[in-house]
Amino acid sequence: MADRGDERGRLTAEEREMEPSVVRDHPDTGPLIIDRGDREPVVIDRTPSPIPTEQRQAAFYAMRPGGWRDYWTLLHPPYTGWHLAYVAIGAAVAPGFSSAHLAWSLLAFFLGVGISAHALDELAGRPLGTKIPERVLQGLALGGLVGAMVLGVLGAIAVSAWFGVFIGTGMFLLIAYNAELFGGWFHTDFWFAVAWGGFPAVTGYFAMGGSLRWPAGLVAGGCVLLSAAQRRLSTPVRYLRRRVAYVDGVMVLKDGTELPIDESALRIAPEAALRAMSFGVMLLAAGLVAARLA
Repeated sequence: MADRGDERGRLTAEEREMEPSVVRDHPDTGPLIIDRGDREPVVIDRTPSPIPTEQRQAAFYAMRPGGWRDYWTLLHPPYTGWHLAYVAIGAAVAPGFSSAHLAWSLLAFFLGVGISAHALDELAGRPLGTKIPERVLQGLALGGLVGAMVLGVLGAIAVSAWFGVFIGTGMFLLIAYNAELFGGWFHTDFWFAVAWGGFPAVTGYFAMGGSLRWPAGLVAGGCVLLSAAQRRLSTPVRYLRRRVAYVDGVMVLKDGTELPIDESALRIAPEAALRAMSFGVMLLAAGLVAARLA
């Protein structure tokens, strides 16, 4: 899931912590005076320059709403590819390797995470601002879920009956996370990292031969930590893009140099890190699979 974090309009626990305790209807636009001791004070004009939220895309990979662009945005391409890479990494380190089993596993996770989970997210408040009809989103959510389940059943027949455990676990995590079941107990950073990081890696490993060995735990742990990092980076970025009307401030260096701070200045670094990490993990997965095929 996007990031496979929470991409819906409702606030996560982390975003609620970022909410101010007091919200003013009319922000203070008077000058801000910074006392610098013996040096001349710095006077900052705080007249706000709001950026209309409709001019700001909901995500760095989002396209202008309308037509086929909505479906591209709905897929959350960098994040979907990132989480599919975990499946490939798990498969690549397994003792046995089957390119066919990997292909079916990737398709199953694409249907479940890339399509179904993201369609459910968009149905909950239209956080991406797409114009996809509600019935289409419902069909995508249901169709993706059923398709993933069917492929899981075929995997149980071809690999091991124990694959049924992975089917049940995957369906439960997808629904519990997106529907915020049990009071949102599964809708946390920890369960995001486990469900969208560790679980795909373990599933990919098991799909290769129907068994698990201790190295799978190390690989899964690494994927959990990477997903946790993704979540930590994406939460404030998502907050800035979707809830903040404007940011107005200045950074004053020791030599008196003033650097303006706005909304884009706060998110440029974490978004650059998210881009690099997503493509880096995908390249790593591709290299590991290529090494098994060579």
